[in-house]
Amino acid sequence: MCGIAGFLMRGGARAEESWVRSMGESLAHRGPDGEGYFVENGLALGHRRLSIIDLETGSQPMANEDGSLVIVFNGEIYNFLELRPELERQGHRFRTRSDTEVLLHLYEQHGEAMTSRLNGMFAFAIWDRRKGELFLARDRFGKKPVYYLLDHGPYRFAFASEAKGLLALPDVDRAVEPSSVADFLAFSYVPEPRSIFRSIRKLPAGCSMLVSGSRCSERRYWRLEFGESSRSWDDALAEIDRIASDAVRLRLVSDVPLGAFLSGGVDSSAAVAYMARHAPGRVRTFSIGFSERDYDETRYARMVAERYQTDHQEQTVRPQIGEMLGVLAGHFDEPFGDASAIPTLYLARMTRQFVTVALSGDGADEIFAGYRRYRHALVEERIRRKFPQWFRRSFFRFAGKIYPKFDYLPQIFRAKTMLTNLSLELADAYYNSMTVFRDGELEGALSADLRIALGGYASRASYSERFLPFQELPPLQQLQAVDIETYLPGDILVKADRATMAWSLEGRSPWLDYRLAQLAADLPAEWKATATNGKYIFKKTVEPLVPSEILWRPKMGFVMPLKEWFRGELRPLFEREVLQGPDAGLIDRRQATRLLEQHVSGARNRDRWLWNLLVLQLWARRWGGL
Repeated sequence: MCGIAGFLMRGGARAEESWVRSMGESLAHRGPDGEGYFVENGLALGHRRLSIIDLETGSQPMANEDGSLVIVFNGEIYNFLELRPELERQGHRFRTRSDTEVLLHLYEQHGEAMTSRLNGMFAFAIWDRRKGELFLARDRFGKKPVYYLLDHGPYRFAFASEAKGLLALPDVDRAVEPSSVADFLAFSYVPEPRSIFRSIRKLPAGCSMLVSGSRCSERRYWRLEFGESSRSWDDALAEIDRIASDAVRLRLVSDVPLGAFLSGGVDSSAAVAYMARHAPGRVRTFSIGFSERDYDETRYARMVAERYQTDHQEQTVRPQIGEMLGVLAGHFDEPFGDASAIPTLYLARMTRQFVTVALSGDGADEIFAGYRRYRHALVEERIRRKFPQWFRRSFFRFAGKIYPKFDYLPQIFRAKTMLTNLSLELADAYYNSMTVFRDGELEGALSADLRIALGGYASRASYSERFLPFQELPPLQQLQAVDIETYLPGDILVKADRATMAWSLEGRSPWLDYRLAQLAADLPAEWKATATNGKYIFKKTVEPLVPSEILWRPKMGFVMPLKEWFRGELRPLFEREVLQGPDAGLIDRRQATRLLEQHVSGARNRDRWLWNLLVLQLWARRWGGL
């Protein structure tokens, strides 16, 4: 895992090496083991290295034999050992054992089409010195990030692994993008391709980009295709097991110590089980627990550690919120409101004390439909089909408005959201399930100036448009497709990348092997999401490998006690930072005060609303020029 950066100047202007070095320094946490730079005329490339494979000869930037191509690369190509002999038969000669050199020769052989041959997590840029072209690509799911500037100030184009790499350049505008602020408050992250900065964008997952002279073209080279497999249930189980096992095997290639996160959930437990099948020695596993028992899953992690006799490290923490909020603001250089980033940062920090690479269970919920919200949405859709649209839009909308909201009751008794959702179509209803602030509440939370700057932009309408390419698919597949292009790269994978890279730890996600995802996409919906279980066929596949106490218990995840904290230790911090500190001009402080009062009084649970406002303010203080 590494950090990459670079830029092209406008009109043949000379590139300053000191600028690309500043970019590299801002990404030093991503690659503490080495740095390298390539500068000629109007181009500069920079690389910070975290040494994982080919420790002696894998330094970057790397050139091909005749020096016509130069690459900087972040990530891992898991099938590089399969691609290398093929390239050698085609006449290519290798000087290193690295996957980086495989990318160079693959580009020589196939050009932009090379991306279809790759199984891995990657972001790379290749400079073609003869053609004067810069080619960038990002992996299928967006595990590795690419931020870029286009025709901005003196720069024809600039890119970096994190936004802070671009902010290290002179004359980069830090003005906030108003629609991104609205989207953040709604979703708790900023969906690609926009960033929180008006001048900076993200290369979407599964896309490549070619910058040549006055032309800059973006191409989507991959999108998960949902179909209908003719496999039998037993054949599907066997194929999932085969690909899952191979996906883990490929991710065990490393020249440095390697282990696994073990949360006590199904996905990480299954990853450890397959690791035990392939690893040459004892698997190393890492868990963190919380002093609040209701949020602690370490007893389940121990079941797996004992079953597979892993070398297990465990740490119980009481999160020091002031400490980790500072890390969160520093390493997540866009506002990021998924509170599970806090325990993930603790876990990554502890793990890095022992290993340099860690496998995780990320991605299984998206590709095998593990989230409860999928099952809720499917129930709503079945009810929708029983009533004509005019009836739903009138009766259910009215019922949703008058039905009282009982945040303190168990989920099954909270009918207000369901009644409202039944009056809506699938995309609008799912928006309600995915968001924190929405509609009038969202507008009321924004400052008056920001509301004007939005110019009529609505997060709901923008989100509904994400469903258009998938509207012919069945309901579950629509939800999965949109999540895979929004929530997965915008939330789950940002959290995984920044939390691990904050401590120079490489994270690998076997369940996001594209072969496994394509297999899952072709399976019937009822094999994935049943009335009572998500990921059903995945769970049945790993049933022989994972203790039943883990397999069939309710999903928990990294849940933080925000509700209690905002009535305790977080309250003075919120008052000091959001209500009394310097005003970033992004939110309405009167509305923020009302939300805090509702929460503290117990009238409404407003923990996620307050958390997003706090994170936004801390981001503005750190990165927004406040």
